[in-house]
Amino acid sequence: MTQLHDVLIIGSGPAGYTAAIYLGRAGLHPLMITGSLAPGGQLVNTTEVENFPGFPEGILGPELMDRMREQAERFGLESIAEDVTRVERIDSMYRVHLSDDSTVDTRSIIVSTGSKFRTLDVPGERELSGHGVSYCATCDGFFFRNKPIVVVGGGDSAFEEALFLTRFGSSVTLIHRRDQFRASQIMVDRAKANPKLTLLTNTVVTAVHGSAAEAAPAKPRIGLTLAGNSPAAPAHVTSISTRNTQTGEEGTLDTNAVFVAIGHTPATDFLKPLVQTDDDGYIVVDGDSTRTNQPGIFAAGDCVDRTYRQAISAAGMGCRAALDAQHYLAQQQ
Repeated sequence: MTQLHDVLIIGSGPAGYTAAIYLGRAGLHPLMITGSLAPGGQLVNTTEVENFPGFPEGILGPELMDRMREQAERFGLESIAEDVTRVERIDSMYRVHLSDDSTVDTRSIIVSTGSKFRTLDVPGERELSGHGVSYCATCDGFFFRNKPIVVVGGGDSAFEEALFLTRFGSSVTLIHRRDQFRASQIMVDRAKANPKLTLLTNTVVTAVHGSAAEAAPAKPRIGLTLAGNSPAAPAHVTSISTRNTQTGEEGTLDTNAVFVAIGHTPATDFLKPLVQTDDDGYIVVDGDSTRTNQPGIFAAGDCVDRTYRQAISAAGMGCRAALDAQHYLAQQQ
């Protein structure tokens, strides 16, 4: 007879591991489906993290995730390295289908699958990820003080990042492929009023270039990077190639940083149509709680949060999801 678990965590990262710590200490013996790739979420692909409390000297992203995992395992966390393909409700429990064709039955679920940032898919982007190409202004803006910065995107998030980066860069150029922005008018007005910010419309980035100049820092310190960086990657971004979408004219723009802000894709397809999501795929929760529209299913981290997307806020939401799950299970007894 298949074992019925009290609680299953789908996804790892700060939200999943924090939930596991709380659930383990409560004696609920959580089981985590980490995914078939390396567990730990986006932080396993980072270099130095300097804004997570408790590490005044900074800590490497993979090391931070290893510590969280070890802490969760101390309280009994068990893991399965498979992907979830589908979740179905059967009476008062849920059956979770895995990529190896096995299933897991559980009374409750915490979803912490996160989201993936969209990329430009241009030459040099992957190679220079972590060396000037970034996907998080809050994480990495500090490292580009008094240097020219480029932001790519046209929505509110891109404008927020561009305005934030004017605190650090010598200049900020926001590049958008159209002549109309998706951002709200108030954000566009603020950008136009900022003397350090230039709006470059009808333009796309076609390549990112770098150089291993002697002035480059010996150790990259970037918050969010892409996996698969080569050890021989150029030391830092020096310029980008551009193309005008109306005239076809090509050009080059000198810059030391490229912040890509063209959106995120939450990893929630496997939940549809069981769990309610918004038009962009983010899981809808009830008010300030982590409760979804399905009793016993809770969600935390970047698969819910389209605004902050920080490791510390994901960890806090993982705590809340664990407490919500505990309360739900107590009511079922």
